Amino acid sequence: MITRGNPQLNRNGELIHLLSTEGLGKANINHILDTATNFVSVSDRDVKKVPLLRGKSVFNLFFENSTRTRTTFDIAATRLSADVVNLDIARSSTSKGESLLDTIDNLTAMAADVFVMRHSESGAPYLVAQHVPKHVHVINAGDGRHAHPTQALLDMYTIRHFKGDIHNLSVAIVGDVLHSRVARSNIHALTTLGCPDVRVVGPRTLVPSDMAHMGARVCHTLEEGIRDADVVIALRLQNERMSGALLPSSQEYFKHFGLTTERMKWAKSDAIVMHPGPINRGVEIDSAVADGPQAVILSQVTFGIAVRMAVMSIVAGNEG
Repeated sequence: MITRGNPQLNRNGELIHLLSTEGLGKANINHILDTATNFVSVSDRDVKKVPLLRGKSVFNLFFENSTRTRTTFDIAATRLSADVVNLDIARSSTSKGESLLDTIDNLTAMAADVFVMRHSESGAPYLVAQHVPKHVHVINAGDGRHAHPTQALLDMYTIRHFKGDIHNLSVAIVGDVLHSRVARSNIHALTTLGCPDVRVVGPRTLVPSDMAHMGARVCHTLEEGIRDADVVIALRLQNERMSGALLPSSQEYFKHFGLTTERMKWAKSDAIVMHPGPINRGVEIDSAVADGPQAVILSQVTFGIAVRMAVMSIVAGNEG
């Protein structure tokens, strides 16, 4: 039975779908992060597989392009010994007029167990999660501007790995917050885990003024935003989601908000720099910072596989 108010949890509060970090709860987030710890070492084995999802079928449904996220989900499912099906959306029936739910029904009839879904429309994974039979599980790999929960969870894992207890950290999220599902998911996860100082930093056109209701402080200068921060997360400029002239130019953005070695001196000396990728060098971040000692961007990618393994193993192991 699914919890009425939260379709990603069953009546026992266990995760059966992963749709958002909002409402996930501290216990479920920590359970995912703790489970991921057990999977990090799988990458170092000669045989990089565990049998937890043997006999299960994972369908990657990416209605929006993302080579990086789809590939890490593919690797994660394969390492769990699942059968992985990557649907060619451009040639699928949805491009020929079939509805999303008709497509889901047909794939469910092909014995799908897990749908990993990215969609340009906010809420699409929720619609699917409430439609599928209780033995089928849905993982949101990004929906519109709304949520990207596995990115936020791998970010939480990375922060915990390098900085320890999140309860005493200052975290600055810099960039295009307005269009960023990563920013929203990170803010929900950070506040749920008890982070006392979450800041969103960027120009007024790209940072909503009402972020206080989410537990974040708005800063419109980089110096104010990253001063004494323990963690600085640079967001990619979401040019494909922008409408109108929200920025004079990417060069103008870098001039005021790009992370450089000199500007990172405003943050704590041991601050880490993160980025969800792909990086726009010379726009959000200078190469000297992206490739420098404070950057943990490649570790995010590595940890992302373990976190996605954890999510799939948990949802597939819980009943609706």
